[in-house]
Amino acid sequence: MSAYALLKFAHILSSTLLFGTGLGTAFFMWFTWRSGNLAAIAAASRLTVRADWLFTTPAVLIQPITGVLLARLMGFPWSTPWLQLAIALYLLTGLCWLPVVYLQMRVRNLAAGALIAGQPLPPACSRLMNLWFALGWPAFLAVLGIFWLMVAKPTLWT
Repeated sequence: MSAYALLKFAHILSSTLLFGTGLGTAFFMWFTWRSGNLAAIAAASRLTVRADWLFTTPAVLIQPITGVLLARLMGFPWSTPWLQLAIALYLLTGLCWLPVVYLQMRVRNLAAGALIAGQPLPPACSRLMNLWFALGWPAFLAVLGIFWLMVAKPTLWT
């Protein structure tokens, strides 16, 4: 297998893991949260945090490495507009994702504590989940934009 094919495979696979894990965990986390079932919320938030560490984090690290190597191998200058926009959207996604990971860990800890204590979720959980939900949308839309840019490679500005 050529270096290009191997890098492209790793880049596509890691982007698939990044997007799929993000969308899947967000779906289960949000709808479990809306159920109000404390045991389910504790389990879903625990597994969401675990999925982020096992799947999302490695993909987040692999994406820029393979992306830089592919851009160099293919001869794309860093001044290429679609590439600059893709990098900006990737950074935006990261700026949303880092606080989301922290929020998920806080919700996980609060839900586990409430479950052990036999108490309801503290009101802080609602604020954390609302912020988590709000940060998820720009990240999701940015990733869709990155996918489009990678496929279309449009001429944006000169």
